[in-house]
Amino acid sequence: MREEVLGAILAADKQLSRDEPEIASNIGHQLDHMGLETWSISVRRRIRDSIARLQPKRVLHTGAGIGHLSAWLFDYFSSVDTLEEFQLVEEGNRFAVILKRLCDRYSDVPSSIVVGMPSLLSSELTAWKITKSGNPPIMPEADVIIVDSQLEKLAGDIQSLLPLLNKNGVLFTVEPTAPVGELDDDDLNLIGFNNWMDLIRRTNETHHIAFAPLFGGTIVAWLLKD
Repeated sequence: MREEVLGAILAADKQLSRDEPEIASNIGHQLDHMGLETWSISVRRRIRDSIARLQPKRVLHTGAGIGHLSAWLFDYFSSVDTLEEFQLVEEGNRFAVILKRLCDRYSDVPSSIVVGMPSLLSSELTAWKITKSGNPPIMPEADVIIVDSQLEKLAGDIQSLLPLLNKNGVLFTVEPTAPVGELDDDDLNLIGFNNWMDLIRRTNETHHIAFAPLFGGTIVAWLLKD
């Protein structure tokens, strides 16, 4: 049954290495020095496992940062020949420069970097589909989409990127932590979390949604219903 597919996709792959790739480990140390947060190793490993099971041709990773999760995926993609494009999206040029060095280290993996906000790029893609002038601003169709955004943007980014999935494509993110304490109604984290809850309710009508609780985070995955 199609609604059971996500559970199988999100299972661990015992045949793949459980150790962090060396380049990913080095990036993790760099993140520590920069004071930046990252998804837990359990989450990164499981997303790698899920993507290996899907064997996608086109992968879109938004909020790639300086490439911590991307390095895990590059390490896997360098061992297979099914991938056609791995596109990394990051809002700032500073991180894009770092991502370019990562892409160069894995030059055998077909990859590209796009600088911009996912929601804006998806809007530009809508206009591009009408004119088909030049290159699309973002990958127009994907087998896998990974969304890593700040809480206040997370629901909007996912909503704008879900239409880019093909029929059997899967979108992955990590469930945000609910804000705690006394918060004003205009608090960005509170608004973002309420938008997240609304997103889950709305997309439950159109997509199968699965949750995979792991140490350090819960992966959430979407697959279009029949």
